[in-house]
Parts: sequence; structure tokens; C-alpha cells
Amino acid sequence: MNYATIKYVDIANGLGVRTSLFVSGCTHHCPGCFNSEAWDFDAGVPFDKEAQQAVLTSLAPAYIAGLTILGGEPMEPQNQRALLPFLKKVRTTYPKTSIWLYTGDTLEELQNKNSPRHTENTEELLALLDVLVDGRFEEDKKDITLKFRGSSNQRLIDMPATLAGKRIVQLNL
Repeated sequence: MNYATIKYVDIANGLGVRTSLFVSGCTHHCPGCFNSEAWDFDAGVPFDKEAQQAVLTSLAPAYIAGLTILGGEPMEPQNQRALLPFLKKVRTTYPKTSIWLYTGDTLEELQNKNSPRHTENTEELLALLDVLVDGRFEEDKKDITLKFRGSSNQRLIDMPATLAGKRIVQLNL
């Protein structure tokens, strides 16, 4: 998996100060996407051991609230395969660090076993998240007053509560 950029002190993509990893590769191609340069799976550089260690190290300071994964599209099947072992390491190393992930898919699409994005890794990856921001960016629903999302169809989903209660629980931020 490649990544387009890493922001080590980011306040735009989740609560608190965060490290944000922008993965490469997306087949959604939403009109008006803010990060279309990351659509190409070959964009950026490989998310190798050194890059992974740099992200892990960046999460150590007490002022860092968490890690955000966005893109591109983290839930592209090949990106899921690369992210799962890394997110397991984040969760083991920093169990109290929050993990947010942005996807153009809905949670329902990701959980559908017949979906092309549902892989052998999807359920385990979703279980590692604290917040899933789901849904494609829809230009006609763009709303700059919304926190942590670009269009009104996108949801901020509390993943632990959603998985425990087997119903979608949205955050009201």
C-alpha cells in the first residue's frame, strides 16, 4: 500500500490533535473530492516499516488524541490488507488512542458479505475503530458547517456502540 501524505499534527480530521494517514488508491472518484490526487494506487510512497514506525512514534505524546486514516480509500481491498496488521499494532501499543477511519462506503455496504469491498479483513478492521466516517462525498450535499465531514449524507458512527448494540449509533458533534 502507498500513502499520499502523513500529517503529524492535524486538528481537521477528528477530535483533538491527531496523526492523519492519507492512503493512496480510490475507485469511488467522487465529483468534487478534496483529495483526487490520491485516487491513483501508485501515488505517494510505500507505507513501509519506516513510515509505520514514524506514525507509531508520532502517537506517543500525551497531547496526541489519536490516529485518523483517510485517503484515497482505506477500505479498498488491498488497503484493508495492509492496514489491518498496522491498526492491530496501534491498538496494542496505544490502547487508549482513538482510531478514526474515513470511507466512501457506508457501513452497511462494508458489512454486506456480497459487496466487493467486504474482505476477509473487513469485520476485524471495523472492530478496531472508534469512529467510522462513512458515505461518499456528494457535492450537492456539501455543507461546510458540518464537523469532520464534507457532505450531509456522511455519518460519524460510534463503532464500539454500533457493534455492541447491532444498530448504527451516530455521534452528534
